[in-house]
Amino acid sequence: MTAALIVAICILALVWARNRWARFAAQSPADYAGQDGPAFDLRTHLVGPLICEGVIYGPLGRVTSRFHGQFDCTWDGDTGVMDEHFTYANGTTQTRAWVLSCHADGRVTATAEDVVGTAQGVTSGPAFQMRYRIKLPKDAGGHVLSAIDWMYLTPNGTITNRSQFYKLGICVAELVATIRPADGAGHIERTGDKT
Repeated sequence: MTAALIVAICILALVWARNRWARFAAQSPADYAGQDGPAFDLRTHLVGPLICEGVIYGPLGRVTSRFHGQFDCTWDGDTGVMDEHFTYANGTTQTRAWVLSCHADGRVTATAEDVVGTAQGVTSGPAFQMRYRIKLPKDAGGHVLSAIDWMYLTPNGTITNRSQFYKLGICVAELVATIRPADGAGHIERTGDKT
């Protein structure tokens, strides 16, 4: 082997190792087990009318879209329906209905019309991770992307959501959003907010 080939192999191995163990996708639910604060329970923290606000980044790290969402989540025991209605900055709208099933061991399975197969999730401490494949609308290319979706419960009950979407192992989009009760219930009142 030539020195250049050895260097190239070492660089590829380092990039692979970094992507495997030191990036967003390398997180594990076990990383959040036993952390301080309340544990994330979808049946408790994703319930009723919710407001979602966020941005979508393209593959170059620039914001490509901004959105506002209104969710309505209802539960019947361990089975829930989360109706989502999104309005984007360009005026387009999108709806989705997730059907969620919570299992005794902390696993969550979910389906939605634009999800290929069944999404697989797990709660651990204040975090929730879900992996799935999603089919984009035709006007967005109709591609099927692999998604890694993380939600983190903050101390005041707001949920921070970060998702990455991959095509052929390359991150092509990232979503960052907050989700909170529509009426503000469950939030800690800040000093000076009293009237």
